[in-house]
Amino acid sequence: METIFNCRWSAPSAIFLWRYITISKEIQHEINNEIRDREVRVIDENGEMLGVMATKEALRISDEKNLDLVKVSPNAKPPVCKILDYGKFRYEEIQRVKEAKKNQKAVVIKEIRMSVRVEEHDINVKVKNCLKFLEQGNRVKVSIRFRGREMAYTDRGKDVLLDFAERASELGVIEKTPKMEGRSMAMFLAPKKDK
Repeated sequence: METIFNCRWSAPSAIFLWRYITISKEIQHEINNEIRDREVRVIDENGEMLGVMATKEALRISDEKNLDLVKVSPNAKPPVCKILDYGKFRYEEIQRVKEAKKNQKAVVIKEIRMSVRVEEHDINVKVKNCLKFLEQGNRVKVSIRFRGREMAYTDRGKDVLLDFAERASELGVIEKTPKMEGRSMAMFLAPKKDK
């Protein structure tokens, strides 16, 4: 017996649909008969205030204009509703959310690891890498791992970290001072903000 499976959705359109659904779930409004409040403050399609009125009256006005009554501010007393084309309003709102997500910048933390017995050349290389990270606008976590008997010399580790911060001070500032975290000590550097 042969089974035939017809799918109208291709993979790219299914991904687009999934993305549209996830974005649209974030934005929800009560419209028309979903509004259960007795009185609402109504704004018409031109942005003019029509005043506080019964929900039935507001629905009648929106039906006459062939538009929707949308609750835009549910927490106000009384709730604020607008008379508008809900499909167009929804599309514009989804586009605004997409644009806002696109403009967000993720904070990146780069990590540089050293030991207490680090040599001068190694510090110079690590400072050079740190300056490159700070120039790109990333935060840098500089950490020292203490092994075995090195735990007795945590003060040396703090000195190494503060010396490192001083060498990188042309592009970065100390955001969090050196602090012990288990068997390691960490310090955070952030890029300098130009004024």
